Amino acid sequence: MSPHSSPVVVLGAGLMGRLLAWVLAQRGHVVDLYDAGGPAAEQSAATVAAAMLAPLAESAITEPGVVRMGQYALQRWPELIADLPEDVFFQQQGTLIVWHRQDAPEAQRLRARLGRTVQQIPELPPADDLDARALAAVEPALSGRFAQGLLLPQEGQLDNRQLLKALASAIDRAGVRCHWNTPRSPADIPARSDGGPSLLLDCRGLGARSDWQMLRGVRGEVVRIHAPDVQLQRPTRLVHPRYPIYIAPKQNGVFVIGATEIESEDRSPVSVRSTLELLSAAYAVHPGFAEARVIEAATQCRPTLPDNLPAIRIPRPGVLEVNGLYRHGFMIAPAMLDCVLQWLECGHSTLARRFDLNIETPASHALA
Repeated sequence: MSPHSSPVVVLGAGLMGRLLAWVLAQRGHVVDLYDAGGPAAEQSAATVAAAMLAPLAESAITEPGVVRMGQYALQRWPELIADLPEDVFFQQQGTLIVWHRQDAPEAQRLRARLGRTVQQIPELPPADDLDARALAAVEPALSGRFAQGLLLPQEGQLDNRQLLKALASAIDRAGVRCHWNTPRSPADIPARSDGGPSLLLDCRGLGARSDWQMLRGVRGEVVRIHAPDVQLQRPTRLVHPRYPIYIAPKQNGVFVIGATEIESEDRSPVSVRSTLELLSAAYAVHPGFAEARVIEAATQCRPTLPDNLPAIRIPRPGVLEVNGLYRHGFMIAPAMLDCVLQWLECGHSTLARRFDLNIETPASHALA
């Protein structure tokens, strides 16, 4: 990009759209941000998330490039959060993995997969094996409940809704012109040759499917509960052959519980079956959840590409599309942000190569 005052249009004010609009405005660009919803991001997949930053844990179901992005984000998120005008809960005390005796074979398979990941990506700290005594020392609330566990050091989490709110304040202070409840597509924005912006960034998630037809939605369901009597100190995952559950403790006794991943774009309310499975599994981790109060049961569809990997696409000069963050949005967003910024500044991105991130250009379209 040329002069820092050049105009930029960002479509979509989910996690990526807000991050890009904020940073580009800080760098002196005139930024217009359009979104189909309001500043609360009520229509964004980022609102319905646990926002765990768990690269080693997620390596069980994703590729090394995404794992490297997650490791990068653990250093980058504190830098980004420090510049925001509002406090955002951020924690980096590791991920705890536990299992019941009957699921020990599944846990052994998981341990082996994590070990192979660390061999492939040596910068990841290996998982620590915990016996019952060590587990009780690490997580006193689970003392006497599990015979074994794994601690994945340095992994973290943040509060997704605090972050989205803080980013809304940050983009306002940076002078971004926000057009809430105003859906737009690239076809609605004049081309640069016709007096339009120097750069159009499309971060609409599933809203971009008319332009990126390979996108699909993957349904996720989470329950938020208030359980002040449960004192878990870090995100905890329960190994189960059918629905590996996660429990993410936020501030003030709030927990986000999730597990489900359904190949469906149905956004109807959470099913009875999913609710029972999530809450029953949470109770199996800690009986204190029996007296918890259900605050919210929410669903959303994550924007996903056929390979379940994120991508950046440049369909024509001056237009850049960012999409396919799937279930890893908060874990990989800082890496995606910096890859985009590096591409805009240099015309290429060494970070993208480091993360095996696909950047499609008009030339690569021609080769395909």
